[in-house]
Amino acid sequence: MNTGPSVRPVHLFPGQGDFSVSALVNAARAGDELRTAVREVFEQVDPVAEECGLPPLGPRLLGPEPPSGRDLALAAPGVSQLAQFGASVAVHRALCRAYGEPVAAVGVSFGEIAALTAAGVFSVGDGARAAHDLALVLTSCPGGLTVLACSERCAQVLLDRAGAGDAVVAVVNDEASVVVSGPVAALARVEKAAADRQVAAVRLRLPFSSHHPSLGAAAGSFTAALRAYPRSEARFPVHSAVAGRRYRPGDDLAACLADCLIRPAAVPAVLRQLSAYRPGVLYEAGTGGALASSARKVLDALPSPAPPVHAPLTELGFPW
Repeated sequence: MNTGPSVRPVHLFPGQGDFSVSALVNAARAGDELRTAVREVFEQVDPVAEECGLPPLGPRLLGPEPPSGRDLALAAPGVSQLAQFGASVAVHRALCRAYGEPVAAVGVSFGEIAALTAAGVFSVGDGARAAHDLALVLTSCPGGLTVLACSERCAQVLLDRAGAGDAVVAVVNDEASVVVSGPVAALARVEKAAADRQVAAVRLRLPFSSHHPSLGAAAGSFTAALRAYPRSEARFPVHSAVAGRRYRPGDDLAACLADCLIRPAAVPAVLRQLSAYRPGVLYEAGTGGALASSARKVLDALPSPAPPVHAPLTELGFPW
């Protein structure tokens, strides 16, 4: 792995569909650098948890009996989101210490909050508050999300065959993976249509829908909550898979982040934009590897040689 001064890393911040508590706990136990970053970040996240009436997470994640993913999922709204937000910021911080600050970042859906916090736009405390705000808003977003192992065009055919006019393509991960969003009954019909055509379909364990045009009221509530938080100039560019571009200083950032509730995310488009930074390596700043896998597929299809892509918490013995 290239660790020289010219490495030019890019950090990828995933959404809520790929979060492993055990991967974070195991990696923190195995490496001093990540454990230190987790402790530091949650020392800033936990006061926010407490002001929101939630238990602190840092001591539990680093303690002898850490919570499971199921424990977090069954906890009060906001606990799981604060855990994922803090984990992403901690992984980013540990990567910066090992390989230097990124030349750019990509945020996908919920991951945009962590990406903007990592870039210094929000403080860690305000980023945590935004994550908690979103968690509360999502409780009013009925429905669900299903991953389909097919292209966007194939997904649209399945939606049409299922008669699921109230479901939409929510996220395009790559040419062989999309997420659809909508009412649970509509998703069940889509999953049946997928099975009939031998397309793998997996319902995400998330009790809400997102990236759906019917969620305008929820987006308005989230926008209003975000306007309370100050922001600073980003230390490095942050690209949004929903906006389809780099955020600019004059953007209405509250409205842009709220767009993640009502507009689709297109991951390949923003990944292709990264060539402008001549990155030497891409790292997933999260606990899973799905976003890194999509990045490999997208970048390998480009005419220029693709940089290596790593998902540190999924790689045994990753050198911090």
